[in-house]
Amino acid sequence: MGQGPLDAQVRSSLSGNMGLKRRGTWPNRAGALTEMTQIELARAGVVTAEMEAVARDEGLEPEQVRSEVASGRMVIPANRVHLAQGLHPVGIGVAAKTKINANLGTSPVQSDAECELRKVLAAIQYGADTVMDLSTGPRLEEIRCRIIQAVQVPVGTVPIYEVAERLGDICDMRPRDFLDTVERQARQGVDFMTVHCAVLREHLPLTEKRITGIVSRGGSLVAKWIMAHGRENPLYEHFDELCEIFRHYDVTWSLGDGLRPGCLADACDEAQFAELRVMGQLAQRAWQHGCQVMIEGPGHVPMDQIELNVRRQREWCHEAPFYVLGPVVTDIAPGYDHITSAIGAAMAAWYGAAMLCYVTPREHLGLPTLDDVRQGVIAYKIAAHAADVARHRPGARARDDALARARFAFDWEEQFRLSLDPETARRMHQESLAGSPASDDRYCSMCGPKFCAMRTSEELRHMARSRP
Repeated sequence: MGQGPLDAQVRSSLSGNMGLKRRGTWPNRAGALTEMTQIELARAGVVTAEMEAVARDEGLEPEQVRSEVASGRMVIPANRVHLAQGLHPVGIGVAAKTKINANLGTSPVQSDAECELRKVLAAIQYGADTVMDLSTGPRLEEIRCRIIQAVQVPVGTVPIYEVAERLGDICDMRPRDFLDTVERQARQGVDFMTVHCAVLREHLPLTEKRITGIVSRGGSLVAKWIMAHGRENPLYEHFDELCEIFRHYDVTWSLGDGLRPGCLADACDEAQFAELRVMGQLAQRAWQHGCQVMIEGPGHVPMDQIELNVRRQREWCHEAPFYVLGPVVTDIAPGYDHITSAIGAAMAAWYGAAMLCYVTPREHLGLPTLDDVRQGVIAYKIAAHAADVARHRPGARARDDALARARFAFDWEEQFRLSLDPETARRMHQESLAGSPASDDRYCSMCGPKFCAMRTSEELRHMARSRP
């Protein structure tokens, strides 16, 4: 346990109350029980069970995890309700391995609850660290509850979607409508929520010269409310009340980038960076309330501007974990945006982004299918892993080295086992060897036995060992 500003009496009581650790409940100085969030406990010098779990998964020392959480550089999205249902804690921050998030959910015109649940489970199977339920349409609470109960990874939402769905017209929203929705979702066990608090009334004119305007669904809904009422963003004005709800359940803030660019031409404009400055201010306010915070980022960004985006976020938002959507690095590849965005995602993670929100091949075209989800997750696992290797995170390259050894040994089953998508790798290998002698598979079909370089290398080594 790290040392911090807890007095001797409280430290003594902590040692006898380890069974309370999982719920993040600790005795206060008066002896009564009080709820504390992960960041509050970390600041108090306490290494929680959740921090210990993150340390084991990341190959880090528990004290380092505590320090990162205390500083705000790492978050552990772990709603107390979801923890009680078996949530496995995940650490998101620059000191941890790069995480990926999968957005899923129904729409009013496509898919259903059963289909989306299958996609959620597939996303986790292929390596998603968190999932977001972005459902719109009917049965929102039922779908959300089923997802939370079915998974052990953190679950996120965008509460304004439910508000808009319930009211029909977002212009009818009262602040209490939004606060009640957030409270209800927190009570269900949502671990992190995207709220577009930083879209201010003064920012809206800055978007008028954009090619694609406001492309964030949540951002556009907030902007419509502001324009209709001629008032400031109510989510900004009621930020402190939202913090009270978040702190009570230990829901992690995901400050939404409602003014993110929707095309390369709109990247790094005045609107995007004006919102980012406000997000940094709100992050500090959330920390003062004892809440965990991460910051959402763009979007569509040319490759030469990705480093600038990460650097400014880390500076202006005080190193709160950066969570980016892509970014997409070219606008000309509909149907392949899992590739255009994975390029940007790898670069963003290399420069210091903590979590990557996946993009599927069907981005900009429609709701992803089950196979689109698989392709999107795999593309982003590649991007995240490549960045982790480049940043020399503990143990990141071990799997690469193990697969390389299996490849040289022509141990195909071990190669499949170590690959991100064993089923696809095995199928492609079997298809390529159709008609070849079953007794000899110590080569790949691209080269054949005569021209296989690794087979020849193996022969060279044998020849060298055989020389007198």
